[in-house]
Amino acid sequence: MHSARERESAPPTGRAVVSDRVDRQHRSSHRGGRRRRSPHRRGLPRRRGRSYLVGVLLAAGLLGSAVFFLDGGRSDASSGAPRPRSTVITPTTTLTLPPTPPPSPTPTPTKIDVPSAGTGTFVTADASGAKVGHGSHLLRYVVEVETGLDISPTQAANEIADILAAPRGWTHNGVSSFQLVGAGEPYDLTVKIATPGTADALCWEGIHQDTQGEYNCEIHNGVVVNLKRWVEGSPTFEGPIHDYRALIINHEMGHFLGHPHMTCAGPGQLAPVMMQQIKGLHGCIANAWPYDRSGHFVSGPHVT
Repeated sequence: MHSARERESAPPTGRAVVSDRVDRQHRSSHRGGRRRRSPHRRGLPRRRGRSYLVGVLLAAGLLGSAVFFLDGGRSDASSGAPRPRSTVITPTTTLTLPPTPPPSPTPTPTKIDVPSAGTGTFVTADASGAKVGHGSHLLRYVVEVETGLDISPTQAANEIADILAAPRGWTHNGVSSFQLVGAGEPYDLTVKIATPGTADALCWEGIHQDTQGEYNCEIHNGVVVNLKRWVEGSPTFEGPIHDYRALIINHEMGHFLGHPHMTCAGPGQLAPVMMQQIKGLHGCIANAWPYDRSGHFVSGPHVT
């Protein structure tokens, strides 16, 4: 027989063990006034939650695949990430550019026709001016242009007046003075601009000089200017056409004032205005004025 202590400390028998386990489970399930589910029943809700989560993920994957294929696959961007599909419509801005202006037309140079012969009749320029120069020897002149030419008589008269009034012109001698007058007024000489054929006829009639359709001349009652020289200048003269026209007027007016032909005084020097520069410069520098910039008369040996 066992004592009471031994009975208390001895291990329980099999029935007692089972009974004791059931009793503990029963007490545990009612602890705190709440019944606890068995491990078997607690596992069921967790399996349903996992199935729901798998379903959501699967649906999201299928939706992503659909978006991927609707978007046309992967972008060509270097990152390899799918190209986001924008749902924002950006309005297109149309820029209205100002019209390109047409190119400016190139001005057509005015060309004066030089016929070989003309009508032989003249029109007097309707122009006049004040006396230029302080000399007592006054020469009043009119300007006449052969009819039918592409030259304004008034414009030509004003250009000639400017030449005769220039500081390096003949008025610098202190003796001569000039005045442009119009039609109907008294005059001392006429400056005629004529076609080559008409100029030849006038020069031959006036001084029996053959101007060969190329040259100008001085006659007893005035000056004849060949239209070809007035328009084209001279191949031996470099410079603006106005300067060559100054050479024509100063040379022929010099004859009217009594100056003979001269030639070059030496290489590198200015050619005298009384030199026939169109026939060659002979080492001189082309020059359109009787006086140089220092006020000295440009001279050279007389031609005999």
